[in-house]
Amino acid sequence: MSAVYKDDQEDWLTVCLKYLLFVFNFLFWVGGAAVLGVGVWTVLEKSDYLSLLASSTFAVSAYILILAGGLVVVTGFLGCCAVIREQRSCLSTYFFCLLVIFLIELVAGVLAYVYYQRLSEELKQHLNQTMTENYAQPGKEAITLAVDRLQQDFKCCGSNNSHDWTMSVYISSKPADGRVVPDSCCKTITPHCGKRDHPSNIYKVEGGCITKLEQFLADHLLVIGAVGIGVACLQLAGAVLTACFIYLLYKEEEEDFGTL
Repeated sequence: MSAVYKDDQEDWLTVCLKYLLFVFNFLFWVGGAAVLGVGVWTVLEKSDYLSLLASSTFAVSAYILILAGGLVVVTGFLGCCAVIREQRSCLSTYFFCLLVIFLIELVAGVLAYVYYQRLSEELKQHLNQTMTENYAQPGKEAITLAVDRLQQDFKCCGSNNSHDWTMSVYISSKPADGRVVPDSCCKTITPHCGKRDHPSNIYKVEGGCITKLEQFLADHLLVIGAVGIGVACLQLAGAVLTACFIYLLYKEEEEDFGTL
């Protein structure tokens, strides 16, 4: 009687784990879509600002999330097939994939948080130099576009303030044509509006563009880090459920073999 009760209990656990894994796969796909979305959004919508950063950590974190999100879509389908067919080999492959994606997303999350701690120092050291030395210079079109967009989007002028542009290679050159700041500093952009740096004409924000860009990037790094680590924890839970399911299937196969 006890043996029958034990068999029924194990069958019940197997069924429960099977449905739990189905629920997990749904959450897994949702999490994967979130990871993929955050990664693509960061790369496509915010790519202009990446040329202003000294290191590529911010971009690498986003690309890692895109890779992980793509793997989640494929792995989620594999997981459903493995659970339906109840094959230990498929479930073992699924388990291995979950661990790999867990590590990938954990790396993305950790990279984002590590870079978050270094962000302020990096911007202070490099942003002003990047803007003053590379703006409107041959071969530096990406940086020029990024600076123009930065100053217009955040309504700022110069790294720390508008006076930073007095040290600019561009402002000292003939193409500047008497401008004291780039035209993108102007509240209303018109040809040669950068010749006048009065507060009524250009943006004069306390802390300059560096403060605005730092806050913007910090917010996005927190999102990248939270999504990466959060979904990684979800995958770890799925890996534990999968391991339990594989163990129960193994025991059932052993018992079936013993009865032959």
